[in-house]
Amino acid sequence: MMKDARKELTGAEEEKAYAKYFRQAIADPNEELMEILKKGPMDPAYALMPEDINSLLDPGYEEIETGFCTLPNGAGYVAVNNRFPGVTLDMVNWWFAWHGLEDLRYMLWFNRGHHGIDVSAEDRRIILDPATPMEAKFQGLTHYVIEDAGNGIEDIQISFLSPEDFGFDMDKFNSGRFALVAGNGISQSRAGGPKAPAVMMHLFREVPGGVESRTRFWMGYHIIGKKPIKLLPDEIKIPVQAPMGLAFHNVEEYSNLAAILPDLYREMEGRIF
Repeated sequence: MMKDARKELTGAEEEKAYAKYFRQAIADPNEELMEILKKGPMDPAYALMPEDINSLLDPGYEEIETGFCTLPNGAGYVAVNNRFPGVTLDMVNWWFAWHGLEDLRYMLWFNRGHHGIDVSAEDRRIILDPATPMEAKFQGLTHYVIEDAGNGIEDIQISFLSPEDFGFDMDKFNSGRFALVAGNGISQSRAGGPKAPAVMMHLFREVPGGVESRTRFWMGYHIIGKKPIKLLPDEIKIPVQAPMGLAFHNVEEYSNLAAILPDLYREMEGRIF
């Protein structure tokens, strides 16, 4: 799956109608969220631990919805509350099914930091099968991305999980209106160094006028057997610069996605290909 990072489009890509989203200026990042992050690390006492994700299915908000820190156990933590005016949960599920099929689709999301994407031949077959439900076109599948998520260019393997496999109480999950984009990540810097595990979670829910994403990252963890397992050795402490870079990147990439998704979805008429 290894390939070169890209910043330019091929001639064939330039001809595609949605290439305009790659060429246009990136939307300004959400100013309110950026100002919160610029204040520095949050108090780890307010971090949501991965064992407690079901609390996110309750109405209301956590004490801190946007912030970053290194946890007392050495893991990295990121929380961001991104807003998506005019976006629906169906659009969210479509986007994560649609964009994994080619570099251009991933690059137009955030052309400053997204450089390539790939899926296996079997996963591609599943995505293109009209009988596959939209959520199953990414949940249970794996994306191989080349991305600068705030800490330099990395090769990242993202293995998406269903809400059940991620560990959510399914009675509670199904009683609300949610979309889940979550799973295990393994990243390796192209500058060298060890592979780093992380848990990624974007829990989308409806809000007046659109949806919001209650994003959480736990750097140093994986979900195994529906439970969070800390893989980071006890003697290792993740530098706070790692979750900080990821937090700023998350605001930037999702601010741009919020700006383009409604029009892109309408133009594609909700089609995968």
